[in-house]
Amino acid sequence: MASRSRRSERRQEPLSRERIVEAAVALLDSVGERGLTFRALAERLSTGPGAIYWHITGKAELLTAATDAVVAAAVTADPAGTADPADSPQDAIRGVALGLFDATEAHPWLAAQLATQLSRSPWGTVAPRIFESLGRQVRAMGVPEADWFTASSALMHYILGAAGQNAANSASAGPSGRGDVDRDEFLDTVSTAWEGLDPEEYPFTRAVADQVRGHDDREQFLSGITLVLAGITALHRPGR
Repeated sequence: MASRSRRSERRQEPLSRERIVEAAVALLDSVGERGLTFRALAERLSTGPGAIYWHITGKAELLTAATDAVVAAAVTADPAGTADPADSPQDAIRGVALGLFDATEAHPWLAAQLATQLSRSPWGTVAPRIFESLGRQVRAMGVPEADWFTASSALMHYILGAAGQNAANSASAGPSGRGDVDRDEFLDTVSTAWEGLDPEEYPFTRAVADQVRGHDDREQFLSGITLVLAGITALHRPGR
């Protein structure tokens, strides 16, 4: 009876675009893009596909809306729980970067959708949302206006590229990835393979091979952000 009552209450909730997008994100997380159909979405929402079409015109719009909802939450998140209005622009950028990094790992479908949105429809909501969250902080760093686009683009491309690669690595090395390999075992395999490379052809790769073992992905990601920010600051410091 309790289960039937909850379903009845769910059906009585007004169907809205927000509810549809929330359900779409949950479906994408569980079954991926191929499993996101209007029939599956209608079943999850206890409604008919026709009712959904009143709010969403098709799957492309649904994917865009789901991506934008996750990105919106990510760029306003505070992963470390330390956000402070007095934080520096650099700290604010790190917060945005970590929000996107964590979101990309939590939602396996997000990296591919971000790449699609940024390459095929940069005039949509997703690209401007990310660009705005980074660009405001770049401006606050004192970067000259003529260099705002370049500096913000460098940050965005590093963040999305590194976060997407990390998500792909997690998928390959994690429980659901190819070969069902443990992460530490996966990294050890990489390190061992690099250590066995020709020392004359790959001296540098062999030298850093051991650093691959047991490294922390988040720390490495943040170190990369620090490098990019240091470069922006050095190029645009006052008087240069």
